[in-house]
Amino acid sequence: MPHLFDPLTLRSVTLRNRMGVSPMCQYSSTDGYPNDWHLVHLGSRAAGGAGLVIAEATGVEPRGRITPWDAGLWDDAQVEPWARIARFIESQGAVAGMQIAHAGRKASTHRPWEGGKGLSVEQGGWQVIGPSDLPFSETYPTPRAMTRADMDAVRDAFAATARRAVAAGFRVIELHAAHGYLLHSFYSPLSNQRTDEYGGSFANRVRFPLEVTRAVRAAVPDDLPMFVRLSCSDWVDDGWTIDDSVELARLLRAEGVDLIDCSSGGNVPHAKIAVGPGYQVPFAETTKRDAEIRTAAVGMIHEAKQADAIVRENRADLVLLARQFLRDPHFPLHAARELSVTDRLAPPIQYGRAF
Repeated sequence: MPHLFDPLTLRSVTLRNRMGVSPMCQYSSTDGYPNDWHLVHLGSRAAGGAGLVIAEATGVEPRGRITPWDAGLWDDAQVEPWARIARFIESQGAVAGMQIAHAGRKASTHRPWEGGKGLSVEQGGWQVIGPSDLPFSETYPTPRAMTRADMDAVRDAFAATARRAVAAGFRVIELHAAHGYLLHSFYSPLSNQRTDEYGGSFANRVRFPLEVTRAVRAAVPDDLPMFVRLSCSDWVDDGWTIDDSVELARLLRAEGVDLIDCSSGGNVPHAKIAVGPGYQVPFAETTKRDAEIRTAAVGMIHEAKQADAIVRENRADLVLLARQFLRDPHFPLHAARELSVTDRLAPPIQYGRAF
């Protein structure tokens, strides 16, 4: 079986190892533009040995941001600031990826360290949209149920952002369809109460996410891979389940999706999530096996041997780390030493004296 330091090839793109930086919002942009913080944050993880560095959830339109400080790529003028970052990531031997996103009913909020509650229009917020007029919680804004025109505009915005990301040099495009954001809120019965062809049955609830997937896949060159992040369980009775995720993953595979990034939760505030080391790995394992598609495991993966076992045991093809990369930007270099495979990953020459 492959191990953590084996390369992974997806279409024309080869990752030097099976470790990736999971997308993590920094809430540090101005009008959607990335800046030096993003260059250093993402670039240092590339220099630290990651095979894949995925930029944070990047808004496809201004109203799709979680906060006013979110990154975006809805304007051609935002391409070059992102291209600067992608060039540096690639210069360090990593592959640059971008997660494109729309926050839906969870948009227009304060930053987490400012409380995370909804922003009023007077505070710089905006009217949010979703499949139905159900707010995420009593502290979040109430969404306006989307019209067909809204859906067409958002679908096209996703495709346009994907094209800009490719123009900026990103070689993996991930569609964010998890954590209670717009596409997840369509496929989950907890947040979608529509009575038209986009609500009710499983087939109806996944219709819009599949339309967006189709548009993004058409916008991304055939030789570049596309990922989709799913919340594989709502962790609530009568919510979305892993069986639903497997069925959706099969449909996504048929649309040309190359890998499912298996996360969970985020759609309702009262979910009881059994958090623990590797708690979402079973979702990746089940989806990989039953939908016959490559998967990424994410969530509470902190140790080199733990990450290596996930790949060696064929539970997932790729391991994405978030908090561990915040704690240790050079996690892959340290993992190579711990696993005695230092011949598979060399530090930047400038850092050689430390290794």
